Amino acid sequence: MKNLTASVILSVCLFIPVAGHSDSYPKNFGIDIQHYQFRLWLSDKNDSLRAEATLIVNFRKSGITVVRLDLTGPNSDLQGKGMTVARVTSEGNLLSFSHRSNELLITTPTSAVGQQLSITVTYHGIPDAGLAVKPNRYNDRTFFSDNWPDLGHHWLPLVDHPYDKATCEFIVTAPSHYQVVSNGLLQEESILANGNKLTHWKQSVPIAPWLFVLGVADFAVQYVDNFQGKSIQTWVYWQDRDAGFYDFQTPSKQALSFFSDYVGPFAYEKLANIQSNNSTGGMEAASAIMYSEKSVTGKRDARWQSVIVHEIAHQWFGDAVTERDWDDVWLSEGFATYFTLLYEEHSKGRDEFADGLKSSREQIINYLQKNRDSPVVHNQLSDMSQVTSTLTYQKGAWILHMLRDMIGDTNFRKGIQSYYRRYFNANASTTDFRFEMEQASGLDLRIFFSQWLNQAGMPKIKGQWSWDSKHKELKINLAQTQTNSYSFPLEIGIVSAGRQSPEIKKVTMNTKQSTISFPLETRPATVIIDPRTVLLAEFDFEQK
Repeated sequence: MKNLTASVILSVCLFIPVAGHSDSYPKNFGIDIQHYQFRLWLSDKNDSLRAEATLIVNFRKSGITVVRLDLTGPNSDLQGKGMTVARVTSEGNLLSFSHRSNELLITTPTSAVGQQLSITVTYHGIPDAGLAVKPNRYNDRTFFSDNWPDLGHHWLPLVDHPYDKATCEFIVTAPSHYQVVSNGLLQEESILANGNKLTHWKQSVPIAPWLFVLGVADFAVQYVDNFQGKSIQTWVYWQDRDAGFYDFQTPSKQALSFFSDYVGPFAYEKLANIQSNNSTGGMEAASAIMYSEKSVTGKRDARWQSVIVHEIAHQWFGDAVTERDWDDVWLSEGFATYFTLLYEEHSKGRDEFADGLKSSREQIINYLQKNRDSPVVHNQLSDMSQVTSTLTYQKGAWILHMLRDMIGDTNFRKGIQSYYRRYFNANASTTDFRFEMEQASGLDLRIFFSQWLNQAGMPKIKGQWSWDSKHKELKINLAQTQTNSYSFPLEIGIVSAGRQSPEIKKVTMNTKQSTISFPLETRPATVIIDPRTVLLAEFDFEQK
């Protein structure tokens, strides 16, 4: 990520430190970008992008004389790629600027609190990332964005961090054989001279910059259905029309309905599912989700159907409620992963849900064998290649699952709805989420959040059970064998002879070793640890 030099920080006096966990991005809370308008000119003759970006800047602090934006400039490492700024203007007046490496520093008139300023950046170049100009699997030329996590500044001048959400619009001039898709609603589609077409999309809901999206290809487009008056659309390569329309027909509406009922209202003006060659899985761009071109099989492949649900879940978590800081990215990925499982529980039943949890637990165990010192919440993240991992996805989902079991379904849902309502179209932190769950449950959750989110690893439980026929007792010896100590409730399932379902006993493990006994009339057929799949732990449990 990018850091300003001390001299720039002192001279501009803009950057305010954030207490507690905070990634290394130089946040500027004195400036709030309200809106971005991107005018782009694309061509089939070359890969160069001509562009104008107009920003509406709101000043929250007086005395500001420099606006800092992220924009990758050309340098020798990029082999001729990068963006070159031709000029910067405001209301017709030229503004001086400095563009070095990834920073565009624009000198502005001294700000007053509440003042708004329109700034237009005119630039051109070949993006080295963020927007890919390349052939798809049918060798047709395409233009597809993928700004995750902070690649937007490789082709757009912006504040490339989720803390500064803004509305956006794309006005794209391209050869007329292309269809263009972006965030929000279509405002205009007009044939121009010289075989070009202008397409204008506008997003009226504020979103983080990694969610700005653009797709330009020879698409087949289907208006599948609507949800509460909002269009559900499919955009696939024309060669994949039949297969793609079939694959994306479900489960969008069902997922939209489930998440709206469980969490709160869908924030956006449409939902488009888009086939793309610039994503290896799915990318949750608000209102316009990108999927790998391999997602279209014509078979409604179960894996890709699950990806659709995951990316739709992101429209609530990550998109509408966005982490304030990259250190808290689990608020996006862990939530989308768990709410995909909740949808599976709703649509396919508890067994499918439990199988998903068990699979996630195995992924976490395997990951931790090589990454023992990593917690879920980052500590001042500076390497964006490490922003997500199995911990932010699967372990984050498991933490939500344990929280739900701990405080109960009703309180969990109440807390989720309150959290979503309070931070709707805004930003939140892990502390904000904890507070909402404490309010919903009436419990102090500081220890729970600290040990599962800020402490590395997970419990490893080794144990044995034996039957004492003389005293008619079931005896269980348990030990935590990991380095760190955890405190957690542990369920023990006792299966009597002739019965399939266990009787569940709950104990609290808050020491490294525990010996437990239960009086029983007869010897149990077997004893099971965690029979309901509600604890994230690695188990080694057997009969003595």
